[in-house]
Amino acid sequence: MSSTYTSDFDDIPGTRVFTAQRAKQGYHLNQFCMSLMKAENRERFKADERAYLAGWPLTEAQQQAVLDRDYNAMLDLGGNIYFLAKIFATDGLSYLQAVSTMTGMPVDDYQQMMLSGGRSPEGWRSVKEGS
Repeated sequence: MSSTYTSDFDDIPGTRVFTAQRAKQGYHLNQFCMSLMKAENRERFKADERAYLAGWPLTEAQQQAVLDRDYNAMLDLGGNIYFLAKIFATDGLSYLQAVSTMTGMPVDDYQQMMLSGGRSPEGWRSVKEGS
């Protein structure tokens, strides 16, 4: 696969394709997330998030995205949604609650949209073309 091929993924509005480049960029972010599978790590994280994050070689932007619970930024910085789920589970959020924040929709509206078949395939199809 060429870089031109994978750069085409960036033209899909509202979608972040987890490429090899993103996997490399987010390796430590995703490893941090996986550490939250252990109860003792969740407790340490909840007790002092900054101190816990300081133990991981994350970029400043990754650390800030975690502290802000900006899941879209975490995706942009190499996070994988399945790993990020460990953060929102640690916060006591359901997948539905967390993902609705990523769309800017209230939980009930997001849930109804998904129960009705998801987003319409009609509409904005290309970032470059604006259509």
